[in-house]
Amino acid sequence: MDAPHPKSTAPRTSLCHYTTGAVYYGEDDLVGDLLGRASFVDVFMKQTFGRMPTAAERRIVDAVLVTLMEHGMTPSVIATRMIYASSPENLQAGVAAGLLAVASRFVGTMEPAAELLERIVAAAGNGAAEAQRIATDYRARREAVPGFGHHLHKPDDPRAVALLQLARDGGTFGARCVALEQLAAEVDAAAGRHITINATGAVAAVLGDIGIPAALMRGFAVLSRAAGLIAHIAEEQREPSGRFIWDLIDRAMTPERQANEQGAV
Repeated sequence: MDAPHPKSTAPRTSLCHYTTGAVYYGEDDLVGDLLGRASFVDVFMKQTFGRMPTAAERRIVDAVLVTLMEHGMTPSVIATRMIYASSPENLQAGVAAGLLAVASRFVGTMEPAAELLERIVAAAGNGAAEAQRIATDYRARREAVPGFGHHLHKPDDPRAVALLQLARDGGTFGARCVALEQLAAEVDAAAGRHITINATGAVAAVLGDIGIPAALMRGFAVLSRAAGLIAHIAEEQREPSGRFIWDLIDRAMTPERQANEQGAV
């Protein structure tokens, strides 16, 4: 006869509970402890990671969120504007569409970059050798190293330079930032030329050095980019561009339309 299964424990959350007269975030009374007393970054960090950030950590998180909020007419922004143009009654649909583009190619590349930095840190005294292996492997596969390269910002990404300097100034420049420098040297050597550290590469390093795990780093991009996409919807409300984007792509990618327009001239 099989042994009886142990009684399962029902899942529960410690993030929030409430009474008829109060709402609690963890053990903090939302009204009595947080409203007007704690910043959004403070509450986000405590809810997500279980602790309030230090002043230096708060400065890094705030800088990362500002950095990732906006970068022009990127795929996430175009998706947001087009969906909002199709469904203007649903602001959230446009934002959700744009957030789906926060992934391994755009905006969210700090996650694979952080994983590489962790490999270098874990190698301890052999970090430089591990960095060389990573750079050589990506070069052999003709793939870009996550956190490196940018089609616009050359020779260096000013956002990455600023974030790393903030970490130096605030005393949070640690093993992951050092690993990033080691990897950068090897990426340059493998390419035979200078390859910029991009913003998400720097984000991976500075967040890693304040204890943020790689698997949650993309959440900072989601949080930040949501704010940026709301700003684009606000601009779309003032100056609609959805029809223009649609028409521009249709004209560029439809040979029949090109021929008809040329023939009409």
